[in-house]
Amino acid sequence: METSLLLEIMLIGLLGIGSQWLAWRYRMPAIVIMSVAGLLIGPVLGVINPQEDFGSLYNPIISVAVAIILFEGSLNLNFKELRGLGRPIFRISTIGAFIAWILGSLTAHYIAGLSWAVAFVIGGLFIVTGPTVIIPLLRQSKLKPRPAKILKWEGIIVDPIGALLAVFAFEIIAYITAENPDGTRLMIFFAASIFSAVFGWLCGRGMGWMFETGHIPEYLKSPAVFIVVILCFTIPDEIVHSTGLLSVTAMGLTLANMGIRSVADMRHFKENVSILLISAIFIMLTASLQVETLLHIFRPNIIGYVLLMMFIVRPLSIFLSNIKTNLTFNEKLLVGWIAPRGIVALTVSSYFASILLEAGYQDAAILTTLTFGLVFFTVIAHGFSIGPLAKKLNLSMEGRPGTLIIGSNAFTVELAKSFLKADVPVIIVDSSWENLRIAREAGVPFYHGEMLSEQTEYNLDTIPYDYLIAASDDPAYNSLICTTFIPEYGRTNVFKISPYDKMYIKTTSEIVSKVGGLVLFRENITMDSLNDMLRNGYVFRKTTITEQFPFKQYVEEKDNATVFLYVIKPNGKIKFFTEETTTIGEAGDTVISMTPPNKEQAKIQEKLQNQQNDKDK
Repeated sequence: METSLLLEIMLIGLLGIGSQWLAWRYRMPAIVIMSVAGLLIGPVLGVINPQEDFGSLYNPIISVAVAIILFEGSLNLNFKELRGLGRPIFRISTIGAFIAWILGSLTAHYIAGLSWAVAFVIGGLFIVTGPTVIIPLLRQSKLKPRPAKILKWEGIIVDPIGALLAVFAFEIIAYITAENPDGTRLMIFFAASIFSAVFGWLCGRGMGWMFETGHIPEYLKSPAVFIVVILCFTIPDEIVHSTGLLSVTAMGLTLANMGIRSVADMRHFKENVSILLISAIFIMLTASLQVETLLHIFRPNIIGYVLLMMFIVRPLSIFLSNIKTNLTFNEKLLVGWIAPRGIVALTVSSYFASILLEAGYQDAAILTTLTFGLVFFTVIAHGFSIGPLAKKLNLSMEGRPGTLIIGSNAFTVELAKSFLKADVPVIIVDSSWENLRIAREAGVPFYHGEMLSEQTEYNLDTIPYDYLIAASDDPAYNSLICTTFIPEYGRTNVFKISPYDKMYIKTTSEIVSKVGGLVLFRENITMDSLNDMLRNGYVFRKTTITEQFPFKQYVEEKDNATVFLYVIKPNGKIKFFTEETTTIGEAGDTVISMTPPNKEQAKIQEKLQNQQNDKDK
């Protein structure tokens, strides 16, 4: 039965998002699963072939998607991130890219057997990594901030540079090999590159001005940005191929550094769209490959080329370009290894394969095979190795999921101490130095600053913390914190202390149901209640659930005044007791609770009595 175009679109979306979910569920590289899914449904089983089925729409769809993905990535590049890293990133994006181009071209000529002309075109293209492959890896691997920022900046900045290098190499070749050399095409190329950068900057400044002056209503801001991105990409790209990538990168960088709140508000929406596009495009590209292409990947010259690119060219370009920078040896080693190629390499190489063949370079026929070989092997190798290698080099933030607590008071400090005793990373954030006095005296990690400020965003490393608890004395502020950080942490990982007021229970319940954050413990336990309990002698207790002492028995033995706080699983995962969810402990779990003083005294008395009985025996 022939697959309809509508069914094909549904399969592409389902497989793409399904691959992302499997990657999240089993902590695997998403790009690996997407590649395998695309290969299975395409060349292996022959269910779909997007390139044939979409016809003339295939290349424009891919191009627009790549432009939007690259724009979304560049929108996250704020120059404030470059503190201490500006020199390494500049070196990698310029000197490193040039070294990788030359070495990659030599490798393509001598190992892959390509002519000098084709080798220099493909050598320029293969310096790219790009947000389509780097961002999913960074999301999964939890690297320390320095190497993560370097890889992110390089992936987004070098993406258009690689495509332009390929175009530049082709134009140089066309100029040198022409019977009557004419420098007009070269001049057009350089002029188009300058125009695309300036045009992107103008688009960014124009959109920023319209946002700041209120010329675009809130509900039209996201649609307007996407349409302008397509405009920003299409016009330069119609003049010279691939210059549109430079244009959208310039537009994203401009908007990212204008400090416009509207742009920050739209960021999570654009990230969601970017994930959807990355998932769909990867499935489409891999499903469009031919079986012959897959079989040719395992030719000795292709494998030799890929291995040299991974183990020699990439590390050398990073180490040579970072001589006398502040990068450590371990950071150079990690960055020198991680360089997966993705959508830009696949799409642009297919374009150059066709025009080089038309120009009479018959060896360009293997470009698609060579590109997919590099993409597939680097995606597999780097996707599965980034986590273990980062841990080995002490560049990973992997470990027990930590908790970030907003608000310093008696209860949050005791809560933080209970986390520290369980080897759970924790930090308390408060803008009041006076409030933080309790945390300082208790030796609890803290950060002095406003959680919602831009300064905190760049100075506070939040990677180790998977959970956020808003526990300040201001219920409205807690709700604002939760609503702000739900997109970053996830709806089930953001909590707040109950804001309920006995005098205004109906009003507050209506408000709380409409704002973010799960209510911790019980709705009648407010911040004042918790601090009063501590003043009245309540203590934190740790109890291990076993087969002989199940959770049900543990709960039955506790009186109604006990406050169940959270459960720590053997793997370090934390389950908080909340008003909206049911938390049940299992054998091997550790339950942390706040126990009233009479219960605690009874336990002490019982223990003393047992000791006395043992002595009497």
